[in-house]
Parts: sequence; structure tokens; C-alpha cells
Amino acid sequence: MLSPALKRGFLLLLLALLAAAPFFPHIIYPIFLMKMMCFALFACAFNLLLGHAGIVSFGHAAFFGGSAYITGYALREMGLSTELAILAGMLFSTILGAAIGALAIRRQGIYLAMITLALAQMVYFIFLQTPFTGAEDGMQPIPRGHLFGIIDLSSDTRLYFLVLACVAGGLWLVNRIVNSPFGEVLRAIREHEPRARSMGYAVERYKILVFALSAGLSGLAGSLKCVTFRLASLTDVHWHTSGDVILMTLLGGMNSVFGPAIGAVLISLLRHYFDALGAWVTVVIGVIFILCVLVFRRGVLGEINHLLSRRPSVQHPAARPTFKEEPNAQI
Repeated sequence: MLSPALKRGFLLLLLALLAAAPFFPHIIYPIFLMKMMCFALFACAFNLLLGHAGIVSFGHAAFFGGSAYITGYALREMGLSTELAILAGMLFSTILGAAIGALAIRRQGIYLAMITLALAQMVYFIFLQTPFTGAEDGMQPIPRGHLFGIIDLSSDTRLYFLVLACVAGGLWLVNRIVNSPFGEVLRAIREHEPRARSMGYAVERYKILVFALSAGLSGLAGSLKCVTFRLASLTDVHWHTSGDVILMTLLGGMNSVFGPAIGAVLISLLRHYFDALGAWVTVVIGVIFILCVLVFRRGVLGEINHLLSRRPSVQHPAARPTFKEEPNAQI
């Protein structure tokens, strides 16, 4: 749980970001901004499984990239409007998440993680062999289309506001899930699954449902990235992407709602500003990951919260108790 001081700081920061959001495209490259927002939503959606349900998935790239391909196909081949194409990608990733979740939860721990990885690799090879995906070249160019058939999204600025609205809505939904009775049950399953089962909760149903919710929100992030870059590639469904989202979550802090979003922003900035290093950027990020695991086990947000919670509270002089010496007191 976040300390009251950190909650107030987050609230002020969110209000400041919302107030400044319309001016960001004039200061920062809009495509890079949209990329960071997509990965922030992806990381927070993944954290529904890892941080709040205690389920390790090595196959979330299947939902992220699979939704991107379906959205690209709906836009380029079927000529659907942008919002319908995004919904089609989300629906595909939600169904795929429920199916993979139903198979994976039959095991626990590392065995569950390996099942998700194996199934995700199957999805990768399906998209590699399917004719409309373009194989190694990817699906390109994908038209951005028109929102509701009216608003032309070829402008980066107009698309930025669409991505901002979708990501904000997705993050609100993640926060609502975490801070609901459903989220409490998920944490009960994470802490002690046999006890949650003995209390009458249908543990398997909760796990499948959180798989589907996490996959659907990950699919939303993948669809938005597809529309932004006008591209759906094998990189989006590769297991490296699953590893990246795990790194983002651990770096930001998996015991919070928006910690993974901070990790996603940090990783995106590192990849952007260290891109001149070429392949060495992977080494730099690897070193940061090792330091995070060894030194900052709670993640960036977790460590900040821990430091604030350890800070001694200062009492006002008037609130301090006063003791009067009794005249007949015995020592």
C-alpha cells in the first residue's frame, strides 16, 4: 500500500500531467509519446497477473502483438473504422487470453510460466506463416483510418489525443480492478490459494477472468501501437517483448497500480537515448535490471514508498503530551 504522502504526490502529479497533456505534442515527438503510453498500459495490464494475482506469464507478447495484427488486418484488408478495428483486436486478445489462461492454470509456478511461453511461441509461428502478416517484413503500411468514420487520424496530433484517451481509460480500469472486491480476491489467491479455495472462491474462474482482462488491456495497447506506427511486426509477438514487459514491471514496482507505468517510461527513455550504442543498449538495460533485482527489489515506486513510510512523523509541539509532577508522587 502507498503511504498517504505518496498518494497525495501522485494525485498532484496526475493533475499536473492532465493539465499539461495538450501541450506535450508541441514539446516532445508525438510518436515517441504514444509509444511510451502504449507500453505503460501494457505493463500495468501485465501487472494484473504478476503483481496482484501472483501469476508469472512469459507469453504476454502473444496478446500485445496478436491484437496489433488483427487491428492491422481489419484496417487494411477489411476497411473498418479505427475504433472497430481496435475493438476487434481487443476481442481477439481477450478470447486468446481466456483460452491460454484456461490451459496454463492447470499448473503452477515455473510450469505455468513455461506453458504460457510455449503457447505464445505457437502464436508467433502462426503469425509467421499466415499469408496476410507479411512474415519477416511485417504488415505494412497500415492506414490509420477515420475515427467514427469522420475524424481523419493521419495527423499525429489528433491520433495523440485518441491514444491518450484510450490509455487513460485503460489505466482507470486497471485501478478500478485492483481496488475492487475482485482485486481483493486476487490478492487472497496470491497470498494463500488453499485458504481462498476453502473460503468458497472459485479460484480457477478468477484466474481465467484475470487472464482475459489482462490480455484484453494488453491487446488495447498493441492495437494502439499498431495504429501509431502503421505497422504490425513479428517483434510485437516475439518472446523478447514478453521479457521487456516483465522488466518494466519489476523496475517500476509490481506491488503498486501505476509502478509498472513508471518502469515502462524509464525503459522507453533508455532505449531512445541509448539507441546510438546499438546492440550495447541491451547490455545497459541488463545491468540496470541486475541492479534493480539486487538493490531495489521493491522497484522505483516501491523504494520511494518505503523511504517515505520510514520517515518519522513530526508532531506539533501543541500535540505533544505534557506530564505534570505530582506533589505527593513516590519515586
